[in-house]
Amino acid sequence: MKQRKLVVISAGLSQPSSTRLLADQLSAAAGRAAAQLGVTAEVQVVELRDLAHEVVDHMLTGFAPAALKSAQDAVAAADALIVVTPVFSASYSGLFKSFFDVLEQDALADKPVLLAATAGTARHSLVLEHALRPLFAYLHAVPVPTSVFAASDDWGANSVEGPLRGRIERAATELAREMERREPATPVDPFALTESFEDMMKSL
Repeated sequence: MKQRKLVVISAGLSQPSSTRLLADQLSAAAGRAAAQLGVTAEVQVVELRDLAHEVVDHMLTGFAPAALKSAQDAVAAADALIVVTPVFSASYSGLFKSFFDVLEQDALADKPVLLAATAGTARHSLVLEHALRPLFAYLHAVPVPTSVFAASDDWGANSVEGPLRGRIERAATELAREMERREPATPVDPFALTESFEDMMKSL
């Protein structure tokens, strides 16, 4: 079995939250789809609610506290991401955006990402296309074709077999295929030498 690291970013603010519920369903579906392709997905969930103060501290000081640094390192080492945000004012939440603002440059470059969002009504479903997809294109990530939106009505009695379930399974399968076909991520060491010591001495 191939081993891949899947990091799930949940920006829900309440406990429990529909954002985390959707994140868990997506990660479980991605794990099942990956297993069918001969891939074991090691899942790590990052709850941005727990990092809110550290994200702000980093934006003010330029230094990441320990818990935030651990989350940043997990994202950099991930083979794929699932990102889920609640919708605030017709866009992603400020906490969600701020977390990605404090990542290292190119941390998401060429990483497959499953985009998802939650809101009270389906009127906000286009947030995935007009807000999230452009953001992750700018960050040089590779969003899978299917994104997943869940409104309050999607969590009714038919949620197990309804339209939401179909979107979850389709998006998870697309992400699993990307994990299977790509080589494992190799985080770049910012302190690694780009040329040998001998070559540097020759240039002196």
